Amino acid sequence: MDISVVLFEGFTPLDFTGPVEALQRIPEYSVRYFSLCGGPVGNGKGLAIETLPLAGAKPGILLVPGGFGTRRLVNDGAFISALRKAAEESACCLTVCTGSALLAKTGLPGGMRAAPDKRAFDRAVPVNPNVRWQRRARWVSDGKFYSSSGVSAGIDMALGFIRDRSGEEKAREIADSMEYVRNSNPDNDPFALD
Repeated sequence: MDISVVLFEGFTPLDFTGPVEALQRIPEYSVRYFSLCGGPVGNGKGLAIETLPLAGAKPGILLVPGGFGTRRLVNDGAFISALRKAAEESACCLTVCTGSALLAKTGLPGGMRAAPDKRAFDRAVPVNPNVRWQRRARWVSDGKFYSSSGVSAGIDMALGFIRDRSGEEKAREIADSMEYVRNSNPDNDPFALD
C-alpha cells in the first residue's frame, strides 16, 4: 500500500518522520512525498524534501502532518481542494497535530471525532465546528480517519493504526524494533491541557 505524505512550506518534520518510521517497517508499504505543485518543500529550518504533485497521489494511506505552515494553508482554496480529493480517494487518512485542521477545512470529517494539537485547539475548532474535537486524546480513530494531538503522538497513532490493521503483536514488534516506549491507550494523554 502506498503512503502518500502531504508536505507544505513550514511542516514539522517529526509529524511525518515518526509515523513513517513505524509504517514503513511493514514491507508492503512504500512512501512517497507530495505537495500541491511538486518540487522541493522546506520546513523553514534548513530541511527540504523533493515532492511530487499532489494530484498524482495514489489511493492508500494519506498522511498529513502539521506545522506553522498550516496557519496559511487552512485558507488556501487550491490546496484544500486538492487535499479533499486526495483524502476522498484514500483508503485511510492519518493527520498529525495541526494537520487535522487542514483535513477539517475540507469538510470531510463532518461529525467525526478528531484530535488536534492541544496548543492550537482554539484555532482548530472554528475551522470546522461540525468536527467533534477531542480536548483530551493522544489520538482518535473514526472510520478511515485517524488524528493525533501532538508531534510525538503521531508515532503512537501510527502504531495504533498498525495494531488495527495487522494486530497487537505486529504493533509491539515494530515499537520494540524502533526502541520506542509506546503509549498504546489513545485516551491516555499525559500532555493534555486542563
